[in-house]
Amino acid sequence: MGSADIVPGVSGGTVALVLGIYDQLITNISTGARGLKQLLTGDIAGFRKTLTEVEWVWLVSLLVGILAAIVALASLIERLLHEQPVRMASLFLGLIIGSVWVAARLIDRFDAVTVTIMLGVGTVMFLLLGLRTDTEVADDALEVVTKSSWAFFLAGAITICAMILPGISGSFILVMLGMYTEVLGAVNDRDFAPLIAFMVGAVVGLALFSTLLHWLLENYHNWVMAAMVGLMLGSTRVLWAWPNGTNSTTLAAPSDDVVVPLLITLFGAILVIGVDYLGRHFTDAEPETVTSSISF
Repeated sequence: MGSADIVPGVSGGTVALVLGIYDQLITNISTGARGLKQLLTGDIAGFRKTLTEVEWVWLVSLLVGILAAIVALASLIERLLHEQPVRMASLFLGLIIGSVWVAARLIDRFDAVTVTIMLGVGTVMFLLLGLRTDTEVADDALEVVTKSSWAFFLAGAITICAMILPGISGSFILVMLGMYTEVLGAVNDRDFAPLIAFMVGAVVGLALFSTLLHWLLENYHNWVMAAMVGLMLGSTRVLWAWPNGTNSTTLAAPSDDVVVPLLITLFGAILVIGVDYLGRHFTDAEPETVTSSISF
């Protein structure tokens, strides 16, 4: 998930969805949000009880893995994105295509409403991503704080929601909001006031959004999964390899280096589908083993 969040157009939520831990992630975050609400309202007993419901070992292990991936792979992935933009975009496009296949399997029934949601969300996402032609900030852009704390608060709330949704990265959302250099400027200048506002916004946004998403997954699972598939379909605009990989949302016909990128795309899709197949194969095999042992 940490590796995915580094790439514009790819979200850690996509990885969680493919690995089958998305519902578990949202449930734990939603439970934590409920505990935070209890703490703020003075319900200490309820807060302590809620803390025991969070899968802390699993959640902390996940967070450590995300941070470790960001620290270990950020420079490598960023270098490859600059040196091999077409081929790297092809790889991520293949991974997203495979992820769409996996996520679509989680939809129990394809009816008119489900298909409409999927195509509608995908189209809106595709068009929104086209509002900016570039996904990165110019190297000579000034990293200074010019916006108010409220702007940082709202940016944090919106960005954190994007990071847990499949299909788009938080860093790209910051670029679209015009807050990327603002946040970097606050970090570089150790300007704690806007950074605190950003973090508070992230906590509030995550608490509110995860609670809503958890409720939607429980009550409208098919529609939510259809929307997530749509988000990933729409994100392919950023991941289309030509003309300049993930550095641009501009679309062009394949040219020059074509065969290898197409093979890489195919490899990425097969890899995700293969991992999903193996996961289902071993999961389905366990009950059969137990049953056969009982029959003896």
